[in-house]
Amino acid sequence: MLYKHTQIGKVILFAAIGIAALYLFFLLQRAFDFSGFTSVMLIVLLILVSFISLTVTIDDSHLHIAFGLFSKKFVLKEIATAKAVKNKWYYGWGIRLKLNPTTWIFNVSGFDAVEIIMKNGKIYRIGTDEPQKLEQALQQAIK
Repeated sequence: MLYKHTQIGKVILFAAIGIAALYLFFLLQRAFDFSGFTSVMLIVLLILVSFISLTVTIDDSHLHIAFGLFSKKFVLKEIATAKAVKNKWYYGWGIRLKLNPTTWIFNVSGFDAVEIIMKNGKIYRIGTDEPQKLEQALQQAIK
């Protein structure tokens, strides 16, 4: 394994804890109607928990990213370039599609990312709290 790093999204983690505490508060209120509320709260918590951490791994042949229940693999031979970039604040967190140019963004926290451009022209940005290390590891792996 050439590189492995997990970034924790503290804001998302605190939001999940806050929502769980709010749910517990309502659960303790006996007069509250839980018919649809429980399902909605569980779905919201599941979504938040899925985006609490982002693990990036580079082995001999693949770049692998894992976001809770979601994961994606990139074949290293298909990556043309990798460079550290800054995301704009309004790109948000989670999995996003930015238009013009079309770019998939995978981000759990902060604004630092590494942009990879595939040989087929597709663009991806992978959020990280150590952009120089990830950029260097990717550049070594794709040579």
